[in-house]
Amino acid sequence: MRSSVVPALLLACLTLSSCTSSSGPESIMAGVSTPSREVTSSVTQTPGPIPSATVGTAPTTGSSDHQELLAWGGPVPNEPQAFAVVAPQVGMPVPDQRPVSMAMAASPAIMAGPQVRSRIYSRQFRDAKPINFGKVTPSHYAVHGVDVSRWQANIDWVKLRTQGANFAYIKATDGGDHLDPMFKTNWRLAKEAGIRRGAYHFFYWCRPASHQAEWFIRNVPRDPDALPPVIDVEYNGESSCKMRLPRAKVLEKMQVFMDMLERHYGQRPVIYTAPDFYKDHLSGEFLNYPFWLRAVAQHPSKVYPGRKWVFWQYSGSGLSQGVSGKIDLNVFHGNVDEWHRWLGSKTGSSRTASR
Repeated sequence: MRSSVVPALLLACLTLSSCTSSSGPESIMAGVSTPSREVTSSVTQTPGPIPSATVGTAPTTGSSDHQELLAWGGPVPNEPQAFAVVAPQVGMPVPDQRPVSMAMAASPAIMAGPQVRSRIYSRQFRDAKPINFGKVTPSHYAVHGVDVSRWQANIDWVKLRTQGANFAYIKATDGGDHLDPMFKTNWRLAKEAGIRRGAYHFFYWCRPASHQAEWFIRNVPRDPDALPPVIDVEYNGESSCKMRLPRAKVLEKMQVFMDMLERHYGQRPVIYTAPDFYKDHLSGEFLNYPFWLRAVAQHPSKVYPGRKWVFWQYSGSGLSQGVSGKIDLNVFHGNVDEWHRWLGSKTGSSRTASR
């Protein structure tokens, strides 16, 4: 009897091995969508395995109770959860009742109160390719942060915070069909570490803006503690979309996307861009929107003359404890008090217009 069982067990093991050997982040995503080839060019793609993240099958929309549904989760609770408040709500009116995407596990950073969660850690980052920015360097700014995607793999968020990551923007979506397989994990763990975090979307020019906004909304929770959402607009030589639209069309598509996000999240989106795209399409445009500018060789005042900004991405080759490989480094345009006031306003529109 035992001799007949062993071959059967071996056969079963081989069968299971062959079924799972091809599983990876992209095959996990296959149940939700077909990933596009879009990746943010400002994020270094490092070799090696990418950790998988479980993504649920997209729920059916249009339920009778009109609950908000997430592509990787279930219904959002109708009643908001309690979150610590750093500063009074000012600026653009935000609905009083906002559903929260998921129940967050309790952690010391969350439960300790606003004094602990609002603590600002000094920068401990290093840079694999340090730059002399002249008189005004990133070290002159008090509030530093990072932006991440799947390419940073597993992150020790608690350690990263102590190294100076006071805020983090996390890759969520691109195009209308791709969800970063690490978004759900990063979104949860960054919050548990007490980091102020937001989500960003890489815009795909060969897809309708409304479809992309719907995809982002479907995947990114409405969390009253989150930073404003970001639209990432730049050229990407690796993109399957080779279309170069005229300026008027670019601005039109961006406006559709940003209007939909602002209505849904109650926050004016932040515009992330790079020098070449900015010069061709955004110079002198969207003056009442907060900007996040990539400038890794010179100060933003040199690269984007006259443009007011909220965030500056000054390096794509940062090094930090808590992360394997390189990471993008950023600063907030202001001191600690201005940071807390901006967090209170949420939209950043009043701040951008005044600087």
